[in-house]
Amino acid sequence: MLGGKLAERLARDGVLAGEKISRLVLADVAEPRGPSEARFDVESVVADLAEEGVARDLVESRPDVIFHLAAVVSGAAEADFESGYRTNLDGTRALLESIRGIGDGYRPRVVFTSTIAVFGTPFPEVIGDDQCHTPLTSYGTQKAIAELLLSDYSRRGFLDGVGIRLPTICVRPGKPNQAASGFFSNIIREPLIGQEAVLPVPEETRHWHASPRSAVGFMLHAAALDTGALGDRRCLTMPGVSVTVAEQIEALRRVAGDGAVRLIRRELDETIMRIVAGWPRNFDPRRALGLGFRADADFDEIIQAHIEDELGGSVFAAG
Repeated sequence: MLGGKLAERLARDGVLAGEKISRLVLADVAEPRGPSEARFDVESVVADLAEEGVARDLVESRPDVIFHLAAVVSGAAEADFESGYRTNLDGTRALLESIRGIGDGYRPRVVFTSTIAVFGTPFPEVIGDDQCHTPLTSYGTQKAIAELLLSDYSRRGFLDGVGIRLPTICVRPGKPNQAASGFFSNIIREPLIGQEAVLPVPEETRHWHASPRSAVGFMLHAAALDTGALGDRRCLTMPGVSVTVAEQIEALRRVAGDGAVRLIRRELDETIMRIVAGWPRNFDPRRALGLGFRADADFDEIIQAHIEDELGGSVFAAG
């Protein structure tokens, strides 16, 4: 989803990090859908980074900037241990090794999307930039290892990496996926189009969010960032909005009314509650803010971005 939105933004802008884009390659395990209009060549490739030689083939043309978003998401990585490690760790290592293997002074900017799931309990109420990794899920562990690899390959001069720990992306368009965090989007997205949504956690559950619009902005900013300011600490927690589920619902009420809120059905799920209980709830991302990363002002703005970008500016109206 984010890759598609990033591609559309690149096609619209025509430039990246101040340079005119000449070619864009989109790679995914399913046929990637290219941007509707672009002023440069766009190639779509069906590829699995974890397969032998695939990453090498993708980087042999020496792209200047590589956005690495490929991942098995949280709930799926927890349910299928082997699949999670194969994609999230083995695929990432294959990509980094393929870049290193080219040598000859090749040092691309690599923007890697990580996650706040690299942090787990115990943690303070507000997590700062010096918090240690303590993941409590396989997904968080896989991403934490990848962060260390990105920093080490950057330190050794094989690539110029920037890792961005994304908040939970909300409101995520499309159908529900296997992410354990998916309900945060479901309880907003479905009611906005007149459909019922299930809430599997208590309303006092607090979490850290950013819109897809902000996430694309994070990636573009990371691609243009002067990494001299990062030093050897190449991974950053992105800014976001900390709200409870109850506050999400009240934002939905303000935007779409009581009828939309009535479409949320409470049905607690012990598995999801256990996973979410180990996630961080609030951050002080001052490094990222100091480097110019910006997110949504509040959850109302997150909902409004979804309405504008996905619903043509209108929402379901109920009595």
